[in-house]
Amino acid sequence: MPTISKRQKAAREHVDRLQTYSLAEAVAVLAKFPKAKFDETVELSAHLGVDPRQSTQMVRGIVTLPKGSGKKVRVIAFTENAEEAIAAGAEEAGLEDLIAKVTDGWTDFDVAVSSTSAMKEVRKVARVLGPRGLMPNPKSGTVTDDVAAAIKEIKLGGRVEFKMDKTANIGAIVGKRSFSEGDLVENIQTVIDAIGKSKPDGLKGARYIKSMAISGTMTPGVRLDPALYTQF
Repeated sequence: MPTISKRQKAAREHVDRLQTYSLAEAVAVLAKFPKAKFDETVELSAHLGVDPRQSTQMVRGIVTLPKGSGKKVRVIAFTENAEEAIAAGAEEAGLEDLIAKVTDGWTDFDVAVSSTSAMKEVRKVARVLGPRGLMPNPKSGTVTDDVAAAIKEIKLGGRVEFKMDKTANIGAIVGKRSFSEGDLVENIQTVIDAIGKSKPDGLKGARYIKSMAISGTMTPGVRLDPALYTQF
């Protein structure tokens, strides 16, 4: 049997794994868990009742957390106006030189943004960026005519992306454990609403969101009351 650490044992004393909690209660339970030596990321996890094999039932989106994500995001920009992108906060920007660097396998960044006009060239690195989930995409707001605004929103506005995997699960960052309980509640509710609004039009006769939970990097999950999401 796997060994349970002292931290895990202590955490389990604060949560009933069979119970579901209101959002405020769940965040309060999370706050009671023993803390790691670093500021853990808090994540919202959801299991959906969609068929991930159907392209019409894909669930993905982008949301701006009102209280920020607490994460430093490294952004690069494929654009003809590199100076403007750097001034907006991009770690690196350019077109031909940046494409060549990525083609050689460099992916030391979190988000790639592209101007609309640059996308024809950027498609050359789809085989590098696509499998890593880094390819700019109009649906996620990372292909735009206003690259500078997109960069500022990503870096300063707590903008996070969520995307369903092949098992119909979604994980989305909602903040850090150092955040106040009120700030976490506000961020989490914002993401729940965003996932709810992303319900596929083609989903018929099945519950859209089957379950949701929150957790820290090193904590157990805390299940959320279905009343928070069954209206979707």
